[in-house]
Amino acid sequence: MLIGSGVARGYHGFSWWRALLALVVALALQIGVNYANDYSDGIRGTDEKRVGPVRLVAAGLAPAAQVRFAAFGCFAIAGVAGLVLAAVSSWWLVPVGLAAVAAAWFYTGGPRPYGYAGFGEAFVFLFFGVIAVAGTAFVQMDSLSKLALVASVPAGLLACALLMVNNLRDIRSDTVAGKQTLAVRLGDARSRVAYQGAMIAPFVITVGLLFFRPLVILVAFACPLLRPPIQSVRAGATGPALIRTLGQTGRVQLVFGITLAIGLAIPVHL
Repeated sequence: MLIGSGVARGYHGFSWWRALLALVVALALQIGVNYANDYSDGIRGTDEKRVGPVRLVAAGLAPAAQVRFAAFGCFAIAGVAGLVLAAVSSWWLVPVGLAAVAAAWFYTGGPRPYGYAGFGEAFVFLFFGVIAVAGTAFVQMDSLSKLALVASVPAGLLACALLMVNNLRDIRSDTVAGKQTLAVRLGDARSRVAYQGAMIAPFVITVGLLFFRPLVILVAFACPLLRPPIQSVRAGATGPALIRTLGQTGRVQLVFGITLAIGLAIPVHL
């Protein structure tokens, strides 16, 4: 969301209230998908031997029905905010929004969840990368920006890295539960290589953006944050040790997103 707003600001198309509504959509979908995963994994029994943070349904901290209600409540909030954005920009956003909600639910929900078949990273790249960044820029500029599409790639890759390290941690329990995530399919060694690639590639791609927005060089401030999580994964950290790596990965994603957004927002005419 920040990166898309940065693109819009760079083209003098920034709208604070549209950006705020896009933020509501993004946060509501993010929270909703976490509740949905908690519910679906919990009723399937996938989380019975979970290594990561506590889940509400699996731990018996909340009834499954309440967690499901919370998920759909978040989706409803995202839907209302999305409808307002569609009304002032394009009604084509409605099917995109419906697809996003469906992707959030069927990641682990439904009879054939795609997250159990190894397609989680592909959908995360699409919805938390391309659509999140390009869509946020679109609702503010009323046009699709090539710069936003390019900037969405590093954002999507970092979102994939976050999911990959999460699934890397759970390879053993997911294998037992029959959950064929991409990490399970790739195996431990190749998953570690894929994670490192998803962490480093965004910084390499950003070099190409220097020709259009020189100040994206600010993402260099996020480079020192790469070392701890990559070292941990290279060293073979497993189980609970990867929970800390997950947090470190999130910090890289946050700082990268903020600095890239700032760099995109300030055009420099040389």
